[in-house]
Amino acid sequence: MRLKLKWKIIFVIIILLILLFILGRYIGNSGLKVREYKVINKNLKTFYGMKIVHFSDLHYGNIVKEEKLKKLVKMINKTKPDIVIFTGDLIAKNVKIDDNVVDTLSKNLSHIESIYGKYYVTGNNDKSNKYYEAIMNTGGFKSIDETYDIIYSKDNKSLFIAGVDVDKSLNSKTIESLNMNEYDYKILALHYPDKIDDNIKYNFDLILAGHSLNGQVRLPVIGAVIKPQNAKKYYDPYYRIDNTSIYITNGIGNNSINYRLLNTPSFNLYRLVDK
Repeated sequence: MRLKLKWKIIFVIIILLILLFILGRYIGNSGLKVREYKVINKNLKTFYGMKIVHFSDLHYGNIVKEEKLKKLVKMINKTKPDIVIFTGDLIAKNVKIDDNVVDTLSKNLSHIESIYGKYYVTGNNDKSNKYYEAIMNTGGFKSIDETYDIIYSKDNKSLFIAGVDVDKSLNSKTIESLNMNEYDYKILALHYPDKIDDNIKYNFDLILAGHSLNGQVRLPVIGAVIKPQNAKKYYDPYYRIDNTSIYITNGIGNNSINYRLLNTPSFNLYRLVDK
């Protein structure tokens, strides 16, 4: 009887492990959703209702193929964004980049629509991708690595958008502009969440990051399980430091392992309001 019970327990454990593998490897990677947030700041009255789409860590070519990319583009356009920001890691590091990959990405990214502009910064995987800049530019995205852009409202209020290259810090030209001008709302885009501490002193109202995938595998109570380098301190979806709101999107693709649990691939939609 004891032997039979032992084998029953072993059998149940094996079945549970198989189900857990299927759940994380296939079901966990198959979905795509929008995470919507209301971003409140009293200076946003003139930008009330503006929508910003933030997506990151596409890691194209591994789990993410053209079909999922097309679905992503369709879902982004359905939100009718005013601004779109990509925070790095376009292609999976183990993927051979050929003309077909370049053309597919360029074409689909060019179909993403926005009113005021589409922006990007460089992720760690993008540093070794010699086609990254060309793909993003052909896709209609503007680099804000070590630079910035300013969007003005009809009543001349300013929305400042800056970016940080994955291997660098905020450059002197951007810092000088922040020190010399009073912008009504300031946004910073970067790839590594743990670089937030280097830039929090510049009093950005909103910081957007990627890379962590929010842990990729998340468990009840425990939260994030996998914390990659440069996302050891900041990895969850949201933080608040003084007057700065920080959002880290959980990405579309995967980092090192093709496994997600309780962490469906998604992109973020921010609605700017003053109250």
